[in-house]
Amino acid sequence: MSEFIKVEINFVKCLKIDACGRCVNVCPVNIFGIEGNSPAVIYENEDECILCNLCIEACDPGAITIRKLYEE
Repeated sequence: MSEFIKVEINFVKCLKIDACGRCVNVCPVNIFGIEGNSPAVIYENEDECILCNLCIEACDPGAITIRKLYEE
């Protein structure tokens, strides 16, 4: 589990890999992988997030959220 960053996928708003998969393709630090037909957060890589927001911008609104745990 990450100490600094929490990346979450809202599977109600996510279009899944076949229809989208953009989060997997745009992330420069490989936070996302593929699990079945859905993107998945690779929790071991979560703290590598550089807060570039490319995944948030690429995906449908509300599909991905990134929380900064160190600010909570």
